[in-house]
Amino acid sequence: MQNFTNPAIENLIQTAISSGASDIHLNSGTFPAIRVHGELNYLTSSEEFTKESLEKFISEILTPAQLERFNRSGDLDFAFTYGTQRFRGSLYREMRGLSLTFRLVPSVIRSLDELGLPEILKTMAYKHRGLFLATGPTGHGKSSTLAAIIGEINHKIKSHIVTIEDPIEYVHKPDLAVIHQREIGNDTENFASGIRHVLRQDPDVIMIGEMRDLETIGAAITAAETGHLVFGTLHTQDASQSIERIIDVFPPHQQNQIRLQLSYTLLGICSQQLIPAMNGGRVCATEILITTPAIRASIREGKISGIKNSMLTGMSFGMHTMEQDLAKMFREGRISQSTAKDFAYDRSEVERLMTMAM
Repeated sequence: MQNFTNPAIENLIQTAISSGASDIHLNSGTFPAIRVHGELNYLTSSEEFTKESLEKFISEILTPAQLERFNRSGDLDFAFTYGTQRFRGSLYREMRGLSLTFRLVPSVIRSLDELGLPEILKTMAYKHRGLFLATGPTGHGKSSTLAAIIGEINHKIKSHIVTIEDPIEYVHKPDLAVIHQREIGNDTENFASGIRHVLRQDPDVIMIGEMRDLETIGAAITAAETGHLVFGTLHTQDASQSIERIIDVFPPHQQNQIRLQLSYTLLGICSQQLIPAMNGGRVCATEILITTPAIRASIREGKISGIKNSMLTGMSFGMHTMEQDLAKMFREGRISQSTAKDFAYDRSEVERLMTMAM
């Protein structure tokens, strides 16, 4: 547990928690700001942070090794705990001085049911091998989704789970599973190196915090291909774009081989967005792809445009597009018509679906 010498920090954290904030922003010479239900507001009732007070706070939450890495690179991702509350932080320099953004990580790992996610995602916890991806913009619940699936495995299946994260967000308490959580920079050099080494550690399940480069993506596909259940995240919009991103990150001469490997290893993709709800707060809208024989053929043959058609007709397999989910939420009175249009990947398609429902 952290102990802070500046009581303003503790007051700020308590305000953020009680307000249901997702993020806190601190900058030299300005009021702190918090993001609540997607909206960012300054806390003008709080005191402004000076360069000195911000540096003091940073020195209290970083280890000497972390501070050294930050001074060397100018950027640092890290995590810390205050009381029972865990935070994921990002420290960086900008033209006015130091800036710090940290996200409040829920202290309780919620289940897929509690998150309101599709029932089909539970089946991913019981697969023996393959690759499953959670995709979407930053701050839209990808980590929560994977934490819920890992929690399902932990509480239901005797297995060895290894997570590789930057930094560690949700802390899992081992139940039926043996769980090891490794942090980039502290426990392993980088994602690709961590994946290569984890294959020698008798894992059943591997969770990769972010598949951000060719080496990491290649190592993840290899891990899935060699009989492991692999979960990862991508900052991509929809299922088709996620598949294209994975393939396009490789040099042209390797792409046919990657298409073949991906067609065999990919289990599914959950693309998600947190969007404003009618009754306040936010709800999670999803697009679900499950790899059927038709989708595997589309990936293998490079016909990515055909994946959307397979999803549109794949409801019996648990699939739906983002537009189908938004239209459903509108029919149920959970979101407004304008929200559905604003968050649709294909505005004309969601308009068509909502018109059919009216």
